[in-house]
Amino acid sequence: MASGRLGKHLKILEFALSSMLRRRMKNAGLVIVFGAVVFLLSSIVFLTSALRAEALAVLEGAPQLLVQRAMAGRHALIPLRYGETIARLPGVGAVTPRYWGYYYDIYTGANYTLLGIGDARLQAPGATALRLVEGAFIAPRQRGVCVIGAGVARIRGARIGGIVSLRDARGWMQEYEVIGLFESPSRLLTNDLILLAEADLKALFGMPDDGATDLMIEVYNPREVANISRKILERLPDARPIGHAEILRTYETLFNWRGGLLLAMFLGAVAAFMILAWDKATGLSADERREIGILKAIGWETADILALKFWEGAALALVAFLAGVTAGYAHVFYFGAELLAPILKGWSVLFPAIDLEPRIEPYTLTVLFLFTIVPYIVATIVPSWQAAITDPDRVMRSV
Repeated sequence: MASGRLGKHLKILEFALSSMLRRRMKNAGLVIVFGAVVFLLSSIVFLTSALRAEALAVLEGAPQLLVQRAMAGRHALIPLRYGETIARLPGVGAVTPRYWGYYYDIYTGANYTLLGIGDARLQAPGATALRLVEGAFIAPRQRGVCVIGAGVARIRGARIGGIVSLRDARGWMQEYEVIGLFESPSRLLTNDLILLAEADLKALFGMPDDGATDLMIEVYNPREVANISRKILERLPDARPIGHAEILRTYETLFNWRGGLLLAMFLGAVAAFMILAWDKATGLSADERREIGILKAIGWETADILALKFWEGAALALVAFLAGVTAGYAHVFYFGAELLAPILKGWSVLFPAIDLEPRIEPYTLTVLFLFTIVPYIVATIVPSWQAAITDPDRVMRSV
């Protein structure tokens, strides 16, 4: 009996496909519009998901607690004596000053992140995950050299033994020999990062000897991070402690907000598609009404007609969905999401396009499927059901 039902539905599906071919122009228009909307939605969710994963990969090795100094509501250099005060707190281990900053390259239109390396240790969130691809890291007290990420090497055309020139705080050009190329699990990190000797970076930015960009705090008990942050604020009111969990929440919120902004921008396109789909699906043409009337007259049951319309709607929606998702995937992971990346990446749009790691979340595809295909199939079946339960003679007379 099960095989009989399957054979029946296969025959209905075959008839549905032949019926769709007779109305190929109408269906082709729907597939194009449907696929375009799915393309936009899938591009947004793929790009948001990929950037979020990249950012979280950077933060996996982030310190448990960072302490910055806020002045007039802005991030300012923090005095090294603050580290001595913090180091005396119970439960605090090593307190390591970090020296880093941003550099805008007027020649390439790119923003670089510059990080100072002291005593041969990488002092940055996720820096422990850096893997040397070629060359060597900076040795202790070595000056006039740098290690660069893949993006900097590409835009600068730099290789081992090449020169990277940067303008210092006095306006003079400083040259650094490239001694190494590196990569990490996150391409966001390796793309724009330049490692310099700590002394070179301080000289480049004109930083005082008694100040650092921020302080990296080791906390013995991760559960005490909030308590230690409170004690730091009591002793240093202008300090701004930032815990690892807070950084993760901030990035998560940032990408969720920007993804939501993109969805809101294209809400009009989605609404227009919904209106078009509903109009096309609910507005049965004279030929379709005549076809339903004839099928009823020759003995088709209402359930058979609903199955026919279900397969028609499902086939059209599935083709459009697969085409849209495939195009969205290619747009994000092979063409750098050129249409959407500037909105999600913010100021880093000045940096050349990055290659995101392809990743697809089943939950995302499920939501896209339910949001696009199910409403269309329902909009297809409802008017067909109304025509199927009407007397065949009356249906054909109304055509």
